[in-house]
Amino acid sequence: MGKEDFGKYKEIYRENLLRHVLPFWEKHSIDNENGGFFTCLGVDGSVYDTDKFVWLQCRQVWMFAKLYSEVEANSKWLDIAIHGADFLQKYGRSESGRWYFSLDKKGSPLVQPYNIFSDCFASMAFGQLGKITGKAEYNAIATQTFYKILDAQDNPKGKYEKTYPSTRDLQNLSLPMILSNLVMELDHILDAKVVDEQLNSVKDKILSYFYKPEHGLIMENVGIDGGFSDTFQGRLINPGHGLETLWFLMDIAERQNDKELIQKCTDAVVSTLEYGWDSEYGGLFYFMDLRGNPPEQLEWSNKLWWPHIEAMIACAKGFYFTGNIRCWEWLVKLHSYTWGHFVDEDHGEWFGYLSREGKITHHMKGGKWKGCFHVPRGVLYLWELMAKLETNRAVQ
Repeated sequence: MGKEDFGKYKEIYRENLLRHVLPFWEKHSIDNENGGFFTCLGVDGSVYDTDKFVWLQCRQVWMFAKLYSEVEANSKWLDIAIHGADFLQKYGRSESGRWYFSLDKKGSPLVQPYNIFSDCFASMAFGQLGKITGKAEYNAIATQTFYKILDAQDNPKGKYEKTYPSTRDLQNLSLPMILSNLVMELDHILDAKVVDEQLNSVKDKILSYFYKPEHGLIMENVGIDGGFSDTFQGRLINPGHGLETLWFLMDIAERQNDKELIQKCTDAVVSTLEYGWDSEYGGLFYFMDLRGNPPEQLEWSNKLWWPHIEAMIACAKGFYFTGNIRCWEWLVKLHSYTWGHFVDEDHGEWFGYLSREGKITHHMKGGKWKGCFHVPRGVLYLWELMAKLETNRAVQ
């Protein structure tokens, strides 16, 4: 491949972001009456439910602030980000300072702050908004929320934790995975020592506990000491989470100039794709059991939008950093599947949920779990990576 290949993909991702994805959210998601965003949007953008999920509100604030920062200082994008932030400031937090999981359309709380991921994305959103506006109040919210996350990281659900203590104590990948990205997002407002300590901590935890070199895979759950648990939870593999984690680790490795870690992550990307790809119907499985047993999740064989876009980012980064041709081959394969199944250039955005065979199972563009995040972030980053490759790595 050469510059023309990188240029071709660059234009595909740029056009998808600017002409098909962002206009969909700009047109359909903004609640001008009550504030915040609607995320339960049908194929054509029609609102089919008005509940507001705090983590998705935060993600959309972050996304439009990021676009303002990295693409162009478009006042419309800044206005959208501030629109969401105003709603979150008014209604998003409980008296404890933790962020609710969901609200009704007017901002009244529906679901308690049982899930630390609302906090993680709130910190990320206000940190990015503080970065582009310079407003101390945004940075203060981001910092306060970040330290609440650290305080709660050993027991993130607190009184809402449903598992019985001490019988089978496991630790989950999600929080160290998100922290590996969140800390990088907040490096402009956190003390440099805190940033370095946290990055090294989450990197070491992921590599020492969750990554299993004998398989070349990242586990979803491990024992407190990193040991293997021969249970539904302990055997669980989520290829999408593994691939997203690996590109987060590549970003840390780039910051720390750790070429060995970049190579390890790139090799693990290929291993994860070889393991998680459905050789019969194509696409990445949602969940898998390490030993080939039936997974606990009945939706295990479905194909979801976000693992595929995260896989594409991981491949593009792996190829950009190392030139590993297998990463490029996988990127082309993933692009072909994704553009053939998820992308909707007629109405905008992407479909999110497919059967194993690749048929659309949910005729909508957003909901409780899918908002304005994985797709626009992914095509933005892919556009940027293709531009870098076009300039710096014309491999023949």
